[in-house]
Amino acid sequence: MFVRAGLAALSTLSRTLRPASAPIATMSTGTFLVSQPLNYRGGARVEPVDASGTEKAFEPATGRVIATFTCSGEKEVNLAVQDAKAAFKIWSKKSGMERCRILLEAARIIRERRDDIATVETINNGKSIFEARWDIDTSWQCEHIQLPGGSFGYTRREPLGVCVGIGAWNYPFQIACWKSAPALACGNAMVFKPSPFTPVSVLLLAEIYTEAGVPPGLFNVVQGGAATGQLLCQHRDVAKVSFTGSVPTGSKVKTKPIMEMSAKGIKPVTLELGGKSPLIIFSDCDMKKAVKGALMANFLTQGEVKSENAKVASQPEPYC
Repeated sequence: MFVRAGLAALSTLSRTLRPASAPIATMSTGTFLVSQPLNYRGGARVEPVDASGTEKAFEPATGRVIATFTCSGEKEVNLAVQDAKAAFKIWSKKSGMERCRILLEAARIIRERRDDIATVETINNGKSIFEARWDIDTSWQCEHIQLPGGSFGYTRREPLGVCVGIGAWNYPFQIACWKSAPALACGNAMVFKPSPFTPVSVLLLAEIYTEAGVPPGLFNVVQGGAATGQLLCQHRDVAKVSFTGSVPTGSKVKTKPIMEMSAKGIKPVTLELGGKSPLIIFSDCDMKKAVKGALMANFLTQGEVKSENAKVASQPEPYC
C-alpha cells in the first residue's frame, strides 16, 4: 500500500514560463507571460491539432492577459485519450511499489519547487501567496488511511483505464493533484481539463509527472470550455469522469450536464459540487478558537470554496 500517494512536482519551469534572469518565486506582479503551448500530450507541450475557439487567461491583480490559448477540438481530444490509453497499457502492468516510487518522486519535486508553483498559482488565480503555498503543501501531503479490521473480505482491485479529470478555477493545482494522484497510483491514466480561467499551473504538474518517470502520455492536458468537456465525457475510450465545479454544470447545464453526457457511455462519475458545511459549536469549547475557526472556514479564499462554512449551529447557552 502507499504510505503517501505522492503527487507531482515541478519541472522545466525556467525554460517555459520565465525569462532566464530571476526565479519565478521572485517575479513581481505584471511581469508574467506564458508563450508556450498549454496542451500537454505524449510527455510534451503541444499545440492542439484542431480548435474549437480561443480563450484568454488573466492575471486578476492587474487584469493583464497572461496567455491566449486554443480550445481543444475533437481530433485533439481523441489524440489525448489515445495517448493515455497507450500509456495505460504500460503503467497498469507496473507493480504498486514501482508506481509508488515514481509518485513519491513527483511529491518530492513538488515540495522542492513549492514556492515557484505557488507564485504561478497566485498570478493566474489571484489568491494570496500564503494560501497558494498551503494549497501546494496539501497537494503532496497525502497519506493512506488504514481502515479498522473486524471482518474479512476479498477484493480484486483493477485499474479502470483512461480517466478524465475536470477541474475548477479556485484550486487549480491542488484539484489536479487530488484527482490524478489516486488515479495514477491505482494504475490508471488521466486526461485533465482545467478551468479556462486558470489553465497555467496544471502544465507544471504534467511536466513534473514526466520528470518523475511516468510513461509519456499517462497524464495529458487539454484546454477548453464546455465543448471540450463534452467531447471528453462522451469519448468511448474514457472509463471514468471526475468533475469539480458548479451544481448547474454537474447536473443541469445550459448545454448538457456532466452526469448526462457520461451516463450515455455507462461510465462512473464523481461529482464534487457546491455545498454548505455546517460548523457545530458546543458549550464547552474555547470561544476564541471557535470564532477564529468560523471566520477562517467562511472567508478563506474570499469565500470562493465549495465547502465553505456557511452555517453555524451552537448549543443554546451561552452563545445564542
